Amino acid sequence: MALRVQLLLPLLLLVAAACGGEQGTGKAAQAPQPQPQASAPAMPRSSAPADARLYFAELTDGAIVSNPIQVVFGLDGMTVVPAGTDAPASGHHHLIIDAPLPALDRPIPADANHVHFGTGSTSTTLELAAREHTLQLLLGDHLHIPHEPPVVSEKIRITVE
Repeated sequence: MALRVQLLLPLLLLVAAACGGEQGTGKAAQAPQPQPQASAPAMPRSSAPADARLYFAELTDGAIVSNPIQVVFGLDGMTVVPAGTDAPASGHHHLIIDAPLPALDRPIPADANHVHFGTGSTSTTLELAAREHTLQLLLGDHLHIPHEPPVVSEKIRITVE
């Protein structure tokens, strides 16, 4: 009998380890498996003319400015309309401050780094901390989704004194 216990003990320990995953469920313990990233489906994008151009009308790359900062948005080849207005070759401005471009197949986030101008505004006044900042414009359609092709300005660097 002692020999049987010696032979069965390692087997019992192995079975106990395999069944000890979730207490009381009888489910075997498993190492966490990496889950495939379930990406949300891309959203339909409004079309934009290939020659549409978005730009800063007064600020230039490398500008040294002081608060308050007047920012004027320029757009050629499309029409500025308020958010929610679904019209061909139109959209509204989004100002990206100190951040990379967001995903171009999703609605543009609304936070301190992604400022929406859903009323159809074409300018704003900013108060920024005294340091270097990056600014970039991105046009969004009626649902705040970038167009296809995206209508985006060059990223500029400004220094606030």
